[in-house]
Amino acid sequence: MNLAHFVEQQARRLSAEPAMVWGNSVWDWSAFEKRVGTMAAVFAKQGIGHGDRVLVQSRNCNQLFESMFACFRLGAVWVPANFRGTPDDLSWMAELSAAKLLLCDAAFPEHAGISGPECLLSIGESEFADSIDSLMECIGDTPATVSVDRDHPAWLFFTSGTSGRPKASVLTHGQLGFVVNNHLCDLVPGITHKDASLVVAPLSHGAGIHQLLMVARGAPTILTASTKFNTSEIWSLVEKWHVTNMFTVPTILKLLVEAPEVSQHDHSSLKYVIYAGAPMYRRDQIQAINTLGNVIVQYFGLGEVTGAITVLPHHEHSASDDAREGTCGYPRTGMQIEIQADDGSVCCPGETGEICVTGPAVFAGYWNNPEANAACFRNGMFRTGDLGYVDAQGYVYITGRASDMYISGGSNIYPREIEEKLLQHPAVSEVAVFGMPDDKWGEIGVAVVTLASDKAVETDEIEQFIRGKIASYKVPRHFYIWDEIPKSGYGKMAKRLVRSELERRLKDETT
Repeated sequence: MNLAHFVEQQARRLSAEPAMVWGNSVWDWSAFEKRVGTMAAVFAKQGIGHGDRVLVQSRNCNQLFESMFACFRLGAVWVPANFRGTPDDLSWMAELSAAKLLLCDAAFPEHAGISGPECLLSIGESEFADSIDSLMECIGDTPATVSVDRDHPAWLFFTSGTSGRPKASVLTHGQLGFVVNNHLCDLVPGITHKDASLVVAPLSHGAGIHQLLMVARGAPTILTASTKFNTSEIWSLVEKWHVTNMFTVPTILKLLVEAPEVSQHDHSSLKYVIYAGAPMYRRDQIQAINTLGNVIVQYFGLGEVTGAITVLPHHEHSASDDAREGTCGYPRTGMQIEIQADDGSVCCPGETGEICVTGPAVFAGYWNNPEANAACFRNGMFRTGDLGYVDAQGYVYITGRASDMYISGGSNIYPREIEEKLLQHPAVSEVAVFGMPDDKWGEIGVAVVTLASDKAVETDEIEQFIRGKIASYKVPRHFYIWDEIPKSGYGKMAKRLVRSELERRLKDETT
């Protein structure tokens, strides 16, 4: 089934119910479906058809979301970019995808100047192109939704680019159809058009997948109007629209829970607050549960598996001491997980290896990257690059990215354990532990921390705090206190950015 049929189905069944809210604008399903069809007609007039790629550079807005379904309707491939990326990043995406059209937010004129796409349209009035909305006003007939097969590409989902240039994961109509059902089953069971979903992350990534579920169930999508992260607006919208679910990452959830506005607005409507993209530290889990109630849901899943690897539902989260601490849950419905050693053999319960997965949610491969495709599959399983183990009951525990592990004096050290212990210090708010080159030991551990706003402490006290809580060889050799830890464009802590910043600071100190 072409995923664009979701919109058509809701327009027939729920025509007058709200589909999308952005600021003071509300579109019902009938209006939303009409806009999707009209945008598809504009794309078609620009020569976009079956299999063509449409690159989109935009902040969250209704046109960004509409462009997803307009592409699906034509059998074209949606290629959304992280709007925080540079023009060079977008240029690489255009080159790799061979995008035929660029739909660019008027706020990014530098990005509009990239070479490659034959056609250029803008979201909002701009000096560099015709606006999509002005062209939509001149359209009459709209194209019918084309037929696609299960393996037809729908979305080129760019990885976060943790090592080298980002790769484009090919998500197909049939694979995404399974993912929609899987997410509805495991993450937000029981969602209907009476629910409402708030978007607090870029639609170009995991939030776009989450909102696809809402369209499948006819629930309205609520966008924030602020151009910057605004906790006051978010909690106000939760109260106003009786929001029942939202998707975010642990860093953003932590900020939402710690914001003073959380106690100033009614958030009792929340049923599911989904977090993914990185492990959530135990201390932050407890605070979220105590503040929001038993509503947080964790899943582990890369873009290549479209989020569908494990789930830890809300009823398995607990603030009590007897909680199953550190797990990211159990295998998703219809998916199979295997922990593999370096030689591909299956590890025993409790033994650390690479987390591998197979099932209908696994992507169709990387776009035009046969070398990466050959490297990421082994024994029929997709290799996540994450290290972890399963317990006797099948619950999965992540010890860190394979790239995060460092070897000091011949011993494998996994930063996750150290970070959990450091966060037990009452003054520590965030922490990143990673290895740095060392002539004597090969690598040594360093810890970068930020402090709670009302706390003051020296690095010596933090070091003494952790000694005795972990083996001595795991204690980082150097501790640094920063005002802020760098984040990726998706709000996740990115250790490559932390490491680069530390290297820059150390270099400045010696010059």
